[in-house]
Amino acid sequence: MAQEKSPPRDIEAEEAVIGSLLIDPEAILKVAIFLKPEDFFSETNQQVYQACLSLYQRNEVINQITVAHELMRQNRLEQVGGAAYLSHLISIVPTSLHIEHYAQIVSNMSVMRRLVTAAGQIAAIGYEAGPDIEASLSKAEDILFQMRTREGYRGLVPIRDALGQYFEEAGQPVISQESEKARVLTGFIGLDDLLGGLQRSDLIVLAARPSLGKTSLALNIARNVAVDQKACVALFSLEMARESVVQRLLASESGVDSKLVRLGRFNEKDEMRIMEASGVLSEAPLYVDDSPQLRTIDIRSKARRLHFERNVDLIIVDYIQLIQGEGRNEMRVQELSRITRSLKMLSRELNVPVLAISQLSRAVEWRPSHIPQLADLRESGTIEQDADVVLFIYRDDAYFTAEEWSKLHDIEKEPYPRGIADIIIAKHRNGPLGRTKLHFLNRIVKFENMETELISAS
Repeated sequence: MAQEKSPPRDIEAEEAVIGSLLIDPEAILKVAIFLKPEDFFSETNQQVYQACLSLYQRNEVINQITVAHELMRQNRLEQVGGAAYLSHLISIVPTSLHIEHYAQIVSNMSVMRRLVTAAGQIAAIGYEAGPDIEASLSKAEDILFQMRTREGYRGLVPIRDALGQYFEEAGQPVISQESEKARVLTGFIGLDDLLGGLQRSDLIVLAARPSLGKTSLALNIARNVAVDQKACVALFSLEMARESVVQRLLASESGVDSKLVRLGRFNEKDEMRIMEASGVLSEAPLYVDDSPQLRTIDIRSKARRLHFERNVDLIIVDYIQLIQGEGRNEMRVQELSRITRSLKMLSRELNVPVLAISQLSRAVEWRPSHIPQLADLRESGTIEQDADVVLFIYRDDAYFTAEEWSKLHDIEKEPYPRGIADIIIAKHRNGPLGRTKLHFLNRIVKFENMETELISAS
C-alpha cells in the first residue's frame, strides 16, 4: 500500500514570520494584507498569528508580553506552549528583514494545500457521475477559479504611482500589447471616440430591429479586434451556423458579393480575393462556437476555458433571446433577466467586454418615429438595467423609400440616406451619450467608417 503523502508545509517559515513580528511590531504592515491565519499549517502558529492580528486591529503594540497576554485572554497560552514557545520564536529570528520572503513561502504552501483539497473536491464531482456534463465541468472549474481569484488581491497604490503608470501608457506613440488589452477598439472611429473603446468588465448590448445589420456590425467588430489588434475574440453564434459566419466574414474581408460567396459562384479574380481574405482571417485569434442551444453556464464554461488558454479580450453573444433558460419554470422575462445578469457577471469575472446582441420589441414599428428607445428593451427583462452600454442601429432607408423621402425632405440638402446607419449610444454608464454614422454596404454585409460627424447628446 502506497504511503500517504504529507500536506505541503514549511514550519520553519511559519515560525520565522511570527518571530519577526515579535521582534519588530511594524513588520505586521508588510504581511497583514495577504497573509491569513488559515495559511499557517500548524494550529499553534495559526493561534499565535491570530493573536498578533487581533492586537494590530486594536492598534496595540505587538511584542512577546502583549501577545502572551492576548493568548491568555483567549485561554490559549498554555495550548500553544506558553511563554517558552514565544521565547523560542524570538530566538530563531535575528532580524525581521526577510519577513515578506518567509510570509510568501507560508502563503505558497497554503495554496498548494488548497490545491490538494480542490483535487479531492473535483474527484468527488467525478464520482457523482451527474447527468449534466457541462454542469459538472463548470463546478470543477469554479473550484479552481475560486482559488485563482482568492490570490488576486490588490493593495492600495499611491496616486503618484497610478498617475505615473497612466502617463507612461498614454505617452506611448504606438499602442503596446499590454495597453491594447486595457481597451478593445471596435475599429469604427466615431464609436471608439465616444466610448473610448469597449471597456473591460462592461456588458455592451447592441440592439436593433431585424435586418438592420446588428449581426453584421458585431462580426465587423470581431474582425477588427482580432485582425487589426491581434486580440482574442470568442464568438458565440446561436443564430447562424459556423459556415454562414465564415461566408459573411469572407465577403466582408474580400469585397466579393455575399450572394456569390454563399453560392460559390465567382470568377478567377474574385477567387483570388477570397483566398487572400482567407489568409488574413485564418491568422486571426477568432474562435467561433455555433452551438444552437446554449445556456449561460455553457457560455461561461467555454469562455473561461479559452480565457485560461489564450486570455480572451472580447466575448460576443449573438443573440441574448436565443440563450436557453436553466429550466427553473420561470417566466421568460425572468429567464432573460437571469441571462443578462449572468453575462454581466461573466464580464466582471474574466475582466473582458461582453458584446451581446439583442432584439427590440415591436413598439419601434408602431411609433411615428422608428428611432429605438431604451423602453424598447424593457420587455426583455433587465437588459437596460444590467448593461453598461446600450447601442442601437437605426437606418432611415429601412423605413422610407427614396420616393417617400423626397416628399418629406429637400433632397438637395438631405439626399436619400441609402446605406447610412445611425449608431445610437442610448446608455453609457461611464461616459457621454450620442450617435455616430456608419456606411453599410449591403452587398458585402460590411459597415465602414464615414467622414461625417459625431453628434453628442444634448
